[in-house]
Amino acid sequence: MVQRTTYAHGELCWADVQTPDVAAAKSFYAAVFGWRYEDLPTPDGRSYAQAFIDNDLVAVVAPQNPAQQEAGTPAQWNVYFAADNARLVAEEAPYAGGAVEFGPEQVGDSGVMVFLRPPGGGTTGVWQAGTHVGSRRQNEPGAFAWAELLTPEPRAAVGFFQQLFGHEVTEYPQDDGGTYTTLIAGGAEVAGVAPEPLIGDEGEDGAAEQEEAEEGAEEPAGPDSAEARARQGWQVYFGVFSVKEAVLAAVAAGAEVLVEPEFAEDGGTIATLKDPQGGVFSVLEVELPSF
Repeated sequence: MVQRTTYAHGELCWADVQTPDVAAAKSFYAAVFGWRYEDLPTPDGRSYAQAFIDNDLVAVVAPQNPAQQEAGTPAQWNVYFAADNARLVAEEAPYAGGAVEFGPEQVGDSGVMVFLRPPGGGTTGVWQAGTHVGSRRQNEPGAFAWAELLTPEPRAAVGFFQQLFGHEVTEYPQDDGGTYTTLIAGGAEVAGVAPEPLIGDEGEDGAAEQEEAEEGAEEPAGPDSAEARARQGWQVYFGVFSVKEAVLAAVAAGAEVLVEPEFAEDGGTIATLKDPQGGVFSVLEVELPSF
């Protein structure tokens, strides 16, 4: 077990979920990850839940804002990059090709929060730590383990993050001719950026659809449409002892399996799930660190 007490500028430090039903989400994620909770009030009289592994804070389950509730928006996981100065990052975002969606906002003595929109979309949180530094654990069962942005503009998105956070990058060519890019902070890979999946993307037909998409053609409909839309934007991964057991527990608690357990080269065994409130997340098989 490694407890995190600080995060460097450009590292992913935190993930939380906004959901239309906090109580139901608590029950679901407790069944999958074994989280225990402490409930705290929100300024509007509702409550949110801090999620813990043992005594270490690893996530938050929060209620949606009124606009999300009124629109019937499904639950959504958010990820946050650590920043030395969140206000400066927000000021720089438009010059890097993105936009500020929310903030900067001082959250009590916890820190400063910003939400940005990179080129191509994918709401991205930025967090300047005060008393709250982020997840106290990473890359362990039940804790945040990885995140990747699936976007129609991967090159522009990578440039955006490089300009804001100074990320170095590594590019991994893919069998389909695309590129999976990892963002590097402090010498370690901290997140991935990849082209979003095409609906019905298979072989030559998929290449044709890519050309149509680039020319602004209407997106073709098909049985994979809902899954493809669900897998756009940031994808958050949590560590588990066993992907198979985690998937079984999630399905028993009401989840839908979007991507069956599969072995990803250099990535271990993964699966993608949708919780009963519509929140999409993935599980990644990890091992406890040995000492």
